[in-house]
Amino acid sequence: MKYSVLILFCFSLNLVFSQKYYQERYKSFDKRLFHFGFMLGTNTSDFTKYEKLDVYNKQYQFYNALYSLQAIKNNPTIGAQLGILSTLKLGTPLLKLRFMPTLSFEERVLSYTFEKITTFDTLIYLKDQRVNSTNLSFPFILMFRAKRLNNFTAYALLGGSYSIDLQSQENSAQNFTDPFLKIRKNDFQGQIGGGLEFFATYFKFAVELKYSHGVRNVLIQEQTPFDRPIEKLYNKGWWISLIFEG
Repeated sequence: MKYSVLILFCFSLNLVFSQKYYQERYKSFDKRLFHFGFMLGTNTSDFTKYEKLDVYNKQYQFYNALYSLQAIKNNPTIGAQLGILSTLKLGTPLLKLRFMPTLSFEERVLSYTFEKITTFDTLIYLKDQRVNSTNLSFPFILMFRAKRLNNFTAYALLGGSYSIDLQSQENSAQNFTDPFLKIRKNDFQGQIGGGLEFFATYFKFAVELKYSHGVRNVLIQEQTPFDRPIEKLYNKGWWISLIFEG
């Protein structure tokens, strides 16, 4: 993920410093009230995790044996997203409101390490809890744009989003023989970020980096060995997007 950000940054920087050699293109873009386009991108998904204070002093049962918890580790994973967008100019080209329904494919992984002490040996039991999501989100974002420099401008983002996990197991029956981590279907997230815009003859192209963090505890407590050690879970993620508007 970090190499993708570096490559996009270098590419964008090269375009910025070359602007003085180009004539201004697509001059009518900022005069229009509405704009429409689409987005393609990649993301990394994870949880903000708050553990209970006494989680490492308790024993948990697996397959008729008792284990003590040693660690819970976050493992961010890479996903993808696509969306359609509409942008409304709020009086001035420097302030716009964006609505961008997005379909994203995400996976969050928590890795658990348990220890079993027997008469003859110490056994380590490793278990990953993978939460796969297909999220349909509806973000409303304010765009604060800098003044256009020939065929380039930069902008900052601030807003929020409501999301629905189409793959959620919230209403599924828990299997206590082989338990799984259960996450709520709906979430609300705050979003912040920024991007660089480049104007072609008939369209505008943007490279965007955005961070999102949930404001709702999405963990459903069902007293399994995987949710009992955790107090709260919040969705979070980084988004890199390529945006095209006409």
